[in-house]
Amino acid sequence: MTGHKHVEEIAQVLDGRTTGRDSYVDASWRRCVELYGMDPARSEPAHIVTEAEFRSHRDQADWMIGAARASLQSLFRQVAGQNYVLLLTDAKGVCVDFFGDSLFVDELRGAGLYLGSNWSEDLAGTCGVGACIVTGEPVTVHQDDHFGNAHTALSCTSAPIYDSLGQLAAVLDISLLRSPSPKSSQNLAMSLVTAAARRVEMANLMASSRREWVLRFSSSPEFLDVDPEGAIALDGSGRVIGATHAATRMLSRGGSLIGERIDGLLGIGVDDLPDLMRDRPTEERVVALGDGGAVFGHAIAPQAPRRPRSEASCMARRGGGVMSGLAGHDPAMTRLLSQAERLAGTPVPLVICGESGSGKTKLARALHMASRRGGFITVDCASAGAAEMAEALADQPGPATLLLRRIEDLSAPAARALPGLLDAHPELRPVATSGLAPNALLSHETLPCALYHRLAGAVFELPPLRERQDLGWLIERLLRRRCGGEMRLTPSARAELTARDWPGNLRELGHVLDVACALAEGDVIDLPDLPEPPRPFVEEQSLEAVLDACNWNMARAARRLGVNRSTVLRRIRKEGLRAPN
Repeated sequence: MTGHKHVEEIAQVLDGRTTGRDSYVDASWRRCVELYGMDPARSEPAHIVTEAEFRSHRDQADWMIGAARASLQSLFRQVAGQNYVLLLTDAKGVCVDFFGDSLFVDELRGAGLYLGSNWSEDLAGTCGVGACIVTGEPVTVHQDDHFGNAHTALSCTSAPIYDSLGQLAAVLDISLLRSPSPKSSQNLAMSLVTAAARRVEMANLMASSRREWVLRFSSSPEFLDVDPEGAIALDGSGRVIGATHAATRMLSRGGSLIGERIDGLLGIGVDDLPDLMRDRPTEERVVALGDGGAVFGHAIAPQAPRRPRSEASCMARRGGGVMSGLAGHDPAMTRLLSQAERLAGTPVPLVICGESGSGKTKLARALHMASRRGGFITVDCASAGAAEMAEALADQPGPATLLLRRIEDLSAPAARALPGLLDAHPELRPVATSGLAPNALLSHETLPCALYHRLAGAVFELPPLRERQDLGWLIERLLRRRCGGEMRLTPSARAELTARDWPGNLRELGHVLDVACALAEGDVIDLPDLPEPPRPFVEEQSLEAVLDACNWNMARAARRLGVNRSTVLRRIRKEGLRAPN
């Protein structure tokens, strides 16, 4: 639609005539003219808040950014390669988090689809975020639904995010710079963004209700435990102290659920909640609704703190344990470090396996510190013979830790001598590291069987960085340690770091952050500040083979091939390839 026709249509709405647009679009157009005094013929640039204002908005929204990050990353992976942009704004419409394709970052900035842009209706006119804030409902503002000419090429689909008390806290928006003409082309975007907003609300409720009963609902038993539709948090007397927006719509009679008793809302009381826990079959956990219907319920008991088993674990819970700085919220690492902590004070010999740079030596030193042994002796097995090892151990008085680095590189004479040396020094606790997997290490060609069992009282296998679930936590921790507390990452830089494969693991990540901190101007690390990842030589592989190896992640495939993502997309279309179902 031309600018002149767009102005004429807005004039029709002001005259009370229908245009076939959604009612929330017509209402927004009227507000733009009659309430905000806007002129549709003018092309207003995007409104960007000042750096100080942005910091203030972001700090106030920090809790919501944390709750939304996993859902935003998941949603961005779903639409990767389709030129969508994700914005998380606060309740005032200011963008506080962003996921977008780095290839189009300048174009996105120009359109206001970036950090610090203010999409409130009184500044930006009719737009997805602004209409969502006003209506409190999911909306799609498509192309010339927008009031101002500057935004009529955009298609924006937005969903509200409510806090557990029922107040609008944020808006999640998925936008396209260019999209097909039919508004129905954004129906899938609407489904994705509303589902993501619901999961953000659920994550926030769960995080803030760890010490309370939580009852989650689903109309389908198959999705109850993995993707419920709504949830409420209850105090000990059975009164609602928090709810997701979907639960409020499902259970309330037009008002808030806060303060309501569960037995007044549902056909159960607080004493019935244990019967709805996960140890019962899902289809048996039926909860009657007040209107005569029913849903399936999943009750989660309060998470009381466990009593510490030892002084060391007590220190770890307070954040002072030596193991606490090695991992964030990663289940596999948490389990491994818990076991390591319990074994630290024992004389049990240990083997730590893992890829180069995965943190084997750091774990060995943490074990030594937690053991409170006196000395720490390091032997590089690739260069140490039997005589050198005997000399290293000769002058060590009292209990000590013996770190044997890369035990698989031990020479045959040294391997034969090591058991005798250990027997001669019973006060030494051996901790061996290896770049091989345990099953590869346990072979006569690599290590004599008798020596393996002499060293491997317990075996820990550190996961590579690409498999860890606490990568975001590790990035922040290394950033603070190596670059100081003032440096921060833009969302696009953070998204790039979390998408890399990290063949060099923690060592490679540390070097990348060192380079980025040196190249950044000021205290913000942006995408251009990050060094390019290494591009391994790829033999003659078909594009389909590379895509399969990258799980059809366009950005990862482009990096592996050393080309832009647009080149990958063009070749996919040319060769007629399709992702597997």
